[in-house]
Amino acid sequence: MVKLSVIIVNYNVCYFLEQALLSVRRAAAVLGQPTEVFVVDNNSADGSVAMVQTRFPEVILIANQDNPGFSKANNQALRVATGQYQLLLNPDTVVEEDTFRACCDFMDAHPDCGGLGVKMLDGQGKFLPESKRALPTPAVAFYKMFGLASLFPKSRSFGRYHLGFLDRDETHEIEVLSGAFMLLRKAALDAVGLLDEDYFMYGEDIDLSHRLRLGGWKNYYFPGTRIIHYKGESTKRTSVNYVFVFYRAMVIFARKHFAPERAGLFSALINAAIWLRAGAAVAERLLARLAPLFLDSGLIWAGIYLLKVYWERNHKYVPLPYPAQYMGVVVPLYIAVWLTSVYLSGGYDRPTKTSRIVRGVVLGTVLISAFSNFLDAWRFSKALIVLGGGWAVVALVGRQMLAHFIKYRDLRLSERRHKNIAIVGSGPESQRVRQLLEAAQVPARIIGYVSVTSEAPGLGKPTAVQAGHSFSPPFAQSALGEIRQLADIIRLYALDELIFCGRDLPASQIISLMLSLPTEPPVAYKILPENSEYIIGSSSKDAPGDYYTLDIALRLYQPAQARTKRLLDVMMSIAALLLSPGLLWFQRNKIDFLGNCLAVLAGRCTWVGLRTLAGPATARPAILSPADAAAARSAQLLNEATRRRLELLYAKDFEPSMDVGMVWRCWRRLGG
Repeated sequence: MVKLSVIIVNYNVCYFLEQALLSVRRAAAVLGQPTEVFVVDNNSADGSVAMVQTRFPEVILIANQDNPGFSKANNQALRVATGQYQLLLNPDTVVEEDTFRACCDFMDAHPDCGGLGVKMLDGQGKFLPESKRALPTPAVAFYKMFGLASLFPKSRSFGRYHLGFLDRDETHEIEVLSGAFMLLRKAALDAVGLLDEDYFMYGEDIDLSHRLRLGGWKNYYFPGTRIIHYKGESTKRTSVNYVFVFYRAMVIFARKHFAPERAGLFSALINAAIWLRAGAAVAERLLARLAPLFLDSGLIWAGIYLLKVYWERNHKYVPLPYPAQYMGVVVPLYIAVWLTSVYLSGGYDRPTKTSRIVRGVVLGTVLISAFSNFLDAWRFSKALIVLGGGWAVVALVGRQMLAHFIKYRDLRLSERRHKNIAIVGSGPESQRVRQLLEAAQVPARIIGYVSVTSEAPGLGKPTAVQAGHSFSPPFAQSALGEIRQLADIIRLYALDELIFCGRDLPASQIISLMLSLPTEPPVAYKILPENSEYIIGSSSKDAPGDYYTLDIALRLYQPAQARTKRLLDVMMSIAALLLSPGLLWFQRNKIDFLGNCLAVLAGRCTWVGLRTLAGPATARPAILSPADAAAARSAQLLNEATRRRLELLYAKDFEPSMDVGMVWRCWRRLGG
């Protein structure tokens, strides 16, 4: 009889999935009893299916041709799983080697346990409070949504959502389990039913936890083992999309389980929270993006005001003040032109380069001077335009230098600060980490490696890695010290990041080190799984997991190219709308053609992009792909491998002319 069935639903997180499956393989070996592992892939486009087939032939793979959602995908595997215990596990997790054995032993000893959760830590080793939760009744939900739970986390009234008053290091009976790690007894599932498929994502774990308790079973929080849960790979938790999806799931739960009058109150609270949280999320994102622009605008405006006063008193032919519209209308227009020109010149890209700021301001000054010649009523002082441009350069560069100095304590504005990295592992694996960092073009100074065995420590010379090139002596062969000296090594070398080699250290030891190392100075943690090309980590529980990989850097997503592509999209959309009376006759779907023009203009789509390859989270959906342009010239159907190669070549060598050529060749398909 199968003791344990592990079910992982994956969507476009190949790098996380690989690490999760490696940890599952080790934990299953320690369990020492028959175990089956399912991966349900929801139509990923990042090579997840091929990776599972190649690296994990023992896994039972269910490859969906669409994305039916989290609940439906889990149920696909649950219907065929045969284990006495069935674990729903997120792909962005790492389990300790003894996790399965400890959890199964607990379930064996507690026959009333229908569901079990464990202590979860984020990628920095910090405890995740959602490891234990209470049922979101209207009162509990109110305290959570309006911030009282955060203000009083230990309160038995206000802090019930995460049960903050319960000791995180003791076993407790709880109400709600986390879907990231949800160990279920098959007998309990057979009695209460599978996940409710009305929930697409979020809320299904609360629903099932509640049904287990209604069915007479108990849910437990068990801190006897730990897992890492990176979080954030599917929906950034501060995004508007997350707010709507999560809270709508709460409405479904209320209507299903609460009495009509309580459900109505709950729904009202939820809808109020949706708009408050969505508004806050939008405001936060806008503020983060626009704050530098507002600050720069204020600095330039204040400087020009002082220049104006000086010019009026000392150099103006008629010593009278300029009209009010000069500072109220004209100068804001000047500032808008300067900042737009600086932005388009790359002045806000990282690393900051003074030459880009100067180029942008000079171009803006020329444009302002040229256009002012055609507007007699709004033409004031040419000298103030030139002086204002000079002050704009000083203000923009000065503000950037001050921010850089506060953060890095130096004035080398155009240089990207290299992170100080040490590798924890054996010599050969440390060398492989160095090669991966170099190939991924990570700006870093590799100080050396910390041995997991007793090796003679030495003060080897660090290696600097930038833009794919090593530009200092070869990687030191001697270790910085032993793992027991890690805390001292962090302080001595002012380390910013540690990379653990999963081949040399078990997950339990990595987690123990995360918990035992000092929090000051702060150090980021990443893991290189065994035989992997991904170095994985996450900076906090609310940040999406990130990774370094051997993949080729794609020109398509570099800031300057992305900015140029966006401008080209806007111009082509405007041109298409102007020519629409003629173009519409040749479009297969005329309504979609107009809709596509407006969607691209609004920034929701791009005319040409990737469809088969997975891009970054900021990538816009594409109306056309390079494969469409190739198919237009060929009578043969292109297979998926060919499409992927064409898209990779396009992304690697992107030039704006490529988009123009593809739209020209596929102009009849712009309504597709």
